[in-house]
Amino acid sequence: MLRKINGTADPSGACLPIKEAAFPEPFYDGLQYAPPARGTWNIVHTTLCVPETHQIYICGLGCLRGCTLTAAEVEGGIQHFSSIIMEEREMYEGTMEDAIVSGVKEILDHLPYTPKAVFMYPSCIHHIMGSDMDGVYDILRKAYTHIRFVPCWMDPMRRRTNLPPELRTRSQVYALLPQRQKTRKSVNIIGSNLPVAADSMLVRLVQESGAVLRQLPLCKTYDEYEKMGESFLNIAYDPVAEMALHTQSKRLGQEKLFLPSSYVYEDIEKNMDALAAALDLPQPDYSGEIAACEAAFKEAKTCIGNRPVAIDAAAVFMPFSLARTLVEHGFNVQRVYADVMNDRDKIHVEWLKKHAPELMVYSIRNAKMRVLPHDAEGFLGIGQKAGYYTGTHQFVDMAEGGGLVDFAGIRTLLAWLCKAAVSDMDPRAYIRVKGWRFASCRQDMQ
Repeated sequence: MLRKINGTADPSGACLPIKEAAFPEPFYDGLQYAPPARGTWNIVHTTLCVPETHQIYICGLGCLRGCTLTAAEVEGGIQHFSSIIMEEREMYEGTMEDAIVSGVKEILDHLPYTPKAVFMYPSCIHHIMGSDMDGVYDILRKAYTHIRFVPCWMDPMRRRTNLPPELRTRSQVYALLPQRQKTRKSVNIIGSNLPVAADSMLVRLVQESGAVLRQLPLCKTYDEYEKMGESFLNIAYDPVAEMALHTQSKRLGQEKLFLPSSYVYEDIEKNMDALAAALDLPQPDYSGEIAACEAAFKEAKTCIGNRPVAIDAAAVFMPFSLARTLVEHGFNVQRVYADVMNDRDKIHVEWLKKHAPELMVYSIRNAKMRVLPHDAEGFLGIGQKAGYYTGTHQFVDMAEGGGLVDFAGIRTLLAWLCKAAVSDMDPRAYIRVKGWRFASCRQDMQ
């Protein structure tokens, strides 16, 4: 563990003014620190969204601890979670595949229910050992013809590849959708762990078209989940969902529409124009929505004043678009915590370099973040990591956008900021909570 030996901490390499930030990765990705603020979802949460299914993780005991605790934190989650511990002898005896097959059979034969499908999660060691996972799946499919097996991976060693575990899982949870007759009365949101807020223009336009909006986190039964195969259109707004959007639209012959989450009016209007066209609706009138947003900005500015604001990239998908919008409306945005800049955020990064060049960009995972002081004065944070790193007791506890999109999302976030500005939250009580158990994932704050 890094320790301060002279009473000071050198911040170089862990933070810099945005005017000096290289796009898309402003920091060297070497030795890393994992902050205790872990509010985001992971692959266990995502898979649990598919009703009446089971997931099996296959790896060493140390890795399994985190997955098991994640499943246990979700009410009823542990009932849909099992694990197989791989031991050293399986590697040198060459019995890894046999151990997986026998372990899965033991699990399935003793479950109190029969799952519709099983999501299988081998790990890094199976890549390293060259395990014949295709052969494993063939054996299991012949033995359990009434259960579908979905290949997944829990392999953090591939985090920096073009197919990290999170992207693969966001796609594979839709792999069970059947090929069905398409209807314009059904539209999907693809790749999001949180349902879209009901007051959004996106939801309203889908409803005006006469279609039902289907979302995985709202599915209560497997039959309801399978109805997503009937939708003529798939929509995604989370950058991590792009692979799922393209894969499932191609596999099922569905139209696709990516509407990147943004807090800039022009971006939102382009998104809603595209959605209206896809739904055969006339171009919407945005004047009322923008006027309501401007009123919300004015009210929030009165509430927040010139307090410094910090934004966490784990809280919103495009943190620099949010930073830009807040700066444009007179807010004192001083920090953005982000290790990577989204391609669609580039235009907003360039705007900030010109109009707010001294805004500081901080790494989330650089090792020096372990020893930099967490006692910034007076900050208002957006996201758990912003709350943790600044040490503030006043922050919005949200992740993955909180289900907020378009104009309504701006207004709701501003309301949450005002609420946070008069709160007194002990960050230690919040940063231990993640996934389904924390506020914006349950949408309790709306």
